[in-house]
Amino acid sequence: MTITPGALQQAAAIPVRLGQVCLISSRNGKRWVIPKGCLELGKTATEIALQEAWEEAGLVGVLQPDPVGSYLYDKSGITCHVVVYVLQVTGIGDAFPEDSFRERIWVSPAQAVTRIEDRGLRELIRGAVTPRAG
Repeated sequence: MTITPGALQQAAAIPVRLGQVCLISSRNGKRWVIPKGCLELGKTATEIALQEAWEEAGLVGVLQPDPVGSYLYDKSGITCHVVVYVLQVTGIGDAFPEDSFRERIWVSPAQAVTRIEDRGLRELIRGAVTPRAG
């Protein structure tokens, strides 16, 4: 996965359970997103993805070992480069660090794609968890 020079490096998880995707509200409550956060010194991208899934959504599970891709977005004039993993959810907490200001919903992969505003993230979800006609 290519690193974008000068971009803020982040890691994220697409939480999946029983054929559904978990989306969370953004901090301001205006958008639907997936758990993500900035890389921290001494932690791997997978560790950050797992940490953010717990802190922002109250989810624990097993990450697929390889990222499904990455996307870029702009946050307050700063370019962010997000490496994204699929998280097979094995546990859901009732209480978690950000439960007082985040909403958590479970939707089908197709519904997730329609609720996500960021095109790059939509494409990753579509490619990673949307069932393919066979």
